[in-house]
Amino acid sequence: RINPHRCFSKPGVTGCLCLKCLTFLLNFLFSLLGLLALAIGLWGLAVKGSLGSVWGAALPKDPILGLVLGGLAVSAVSLAGCLGALCESAFLLRCFSGGLVAFLLLEAVVGALLVALWGPLQDGLEHTLRAAITHYQDDPGLRFLIDQIQLGLQCCGASSYRDWTRNLYFNCSSPGVQACSLPASCCVHPGEDGVSVNDQCGSGALRLDEDAARRVVHLEGCGPPLRRWLRRNVRAAGAYAIVVVASLCHPLISRSFGDFCSPPLSRALPAPWQTPL
Repeated sequence: RINPHRCFSKPGVTGCLCLKCLTFLLNFLFSLLGLLALAIGLWGLAVKGSLGSVWGAALPKDPILGLVLGGLAVSAVSLAGCLGALCESAFLLRCFSGGLVAFLLLEAVVGALLVALWGPLQDGLEHTLRAAITHYQDDPGLRFLIDQIQLGLQCCGASSYRDWTRNLYFNCSSPGVQACSLPASCCVHPGEDGVSVNDQCGSGALRLDEDAARRVVHLEGCGPPLRRWLRRNVRAAGAYAIVVVASLCHPLISRSFGDFCSPPLSRALPAPWQTPL
């Protein structure tokens, strides 16, 4: 006679249930984060007017598009894991495991490229910053990025604050009102009351000598502090991402490709008409 309670006595049922709950909760959280990144990216493209050029045309050269694609990929993989754990679908769990393996391989490739090209990347960093300074007014996203770098690192320009003379609007030969000025993100005290930003705090700073300009704007370029910031954070961020993805990937590979969990309760219990009397 078959014991109808035999499936509850299996040692793997409790571990399987805990794994399913943990997988569902983690993937639900990551799917929300992915959808949030996707929504922010689409909103940024819509505000900048780049969203219309995505459909039926070449992809725009916009860094926000990377946020859109990354959010889409993370949300799709996380939803596959979430639904696979909830519905006990082996196909969705295999898709989720494959997505995690793809993320790991992508991280490994990016890490290897960073290690191999770290020297050239550092050498070309100031050149990239100078090119961004030249096109400061051309792209709102680029302007926001440069302002955040200069505010966060308390720097100005690429190698020095004089790099802003490369910009046609801030050059002293410009006929505009911004001639011989600097962006507010270069100022030592950009905010008047700690909240609002005084856009005119760098007015005429390029006409001053270094001693006078030191009291108004930051003189150091962003190249050296940005290199130090990258050395401190890139390796830690890469290691953290690998640990997170690996911790999610290991049990799910075992679940989807092996017999880690016992069969569901509906399949473990025999039907009443199949039980011998």
